[in-house]
Amino acid sequence: MRKVLLAFAVSAIFVAPATVFAQAKPATPAVPTLDKVLEASGISVSGYIDAGYNYSDKNQTAFTTRVFDVDNNSFALHQFGLTVAKQPKEGFGGLVNVTIGRDAQILHSFPEAAGPASGSSTFDMTQGYAQYATGPLTVIAGKYVTMHGTEVVASSGNTNISRSILFGAEPFTHTGVRATWALNDKVSLMGGVNNGWDQLADSNRLKTLELGATLNPMKPLAIVVSGMTGKETVPQSTPGNPEGTRTSLNAVASYQIIDPLSVGLEVLSVQQDNAPVSGGGTGQAKYNGVAGYVSYMFMPKLRGVLRLENFDDKDGFRYGTANAKYREGTATVAYLASDSFEARAEVRRDSSDKTVFFKYGSGTADSKSMSSLALQALYKF
Repeated sequence: MRKVLLAFAVSAIFVAPATVFAQAKPATPAVPTLDKVLEASGISVSGYIDAGYNYSDKNQTAFTTRVFDVDNNSFALHQFGLTVAKQPKEGFGGLVNVTIGRDAQILHSFPEAAGPASGSSTFDMTQGYAQYATGPLTVIAGKYVTMHGTEVVASSGNTNISRSILFGAEPFTHTGVRATWALNDKVSLMGGVNNGWDQLADSNRLKTLELGATLNPMKPLAIVVSGMTGKETVPQSTPGNPEGTRTSLNAVASYQIIDPLSVGLEVLSVQQDNAPVSGGGTGQAKYNGVAGYVSYMFMPKLRGVLRLENFDDKDGFRYGTANAKYREGTATVAYLASDSFEARAEVRRDSSDKTVFFKYGSGTADSKSMSSLALQALYKF
């Protein structure tokens, strides 16, 4: 018995200091990760990558009703989008959004050249503004996206691969000042002053006024109504050219009928004074259009979207052919592999009551329709 007690005592002598030392040893501080640092500072970082393939049975280099998907048979990095923002509910903040890729060439605001044929940069600062918020009022100043339209510049914000005809007939961005007043959780009013359509620097001395409202009378229904008016040079963004008042009205509505099924509608009307008209001289040019959307989730990971639209280019102000009417139908299927990745496939047909499309190898417009196929891989982070 004495031997057992002695052995226990000796063991305790050696174990106790080690135990005390282990307890006294300070814990190694955890190194904060970048997302934790950003979260603590109130800064958010998000982005996406849009890469895909587009095939068209007509020569889009000669004429197209498309916006970004203007390649005839090509793979492309359409967009790498990155947004860094700090937008507190009270006080000062800001947002910077850049777009890199094929689509950035189309997005450029005056005075930077826009369009693939211009050899313009594949980098675009799509948005960059300072913000101040207090109570129901939020004011932003800088460059920001337009209030018009169902579809947006960022590929991650749309359910179709291609953009609608209406999207291309509206401005992408504005540079100026915009204020939003939230009357309550159902109604917000917006107003601002800017340089005009897609103008980082104004091409004339006069400004454009914008007004809008967002309405959510009930949970499944959302409505946005917006309008702009101001003098623009004709053609647009051409300093020294004649000026005329441009007025645009736009209304967008979306309604979720049941959980997997939602529908949308957009109406656009634009008129430009002092514009070239058919027969020579200048006058008031108009175009208008309507687009409808149906989206249905067949399964948790499978979505189908149908878009139909009509566009009336009464005076050829948009596409150059007077009294031409355009139609398009688009069907898109998306496989939502995860919260961050989508694979999409799309077929689309554009048509007109005039021969405006060009067959391959043809030097003149000799077709009234164009069909295309598109594939897209979209990763969001």
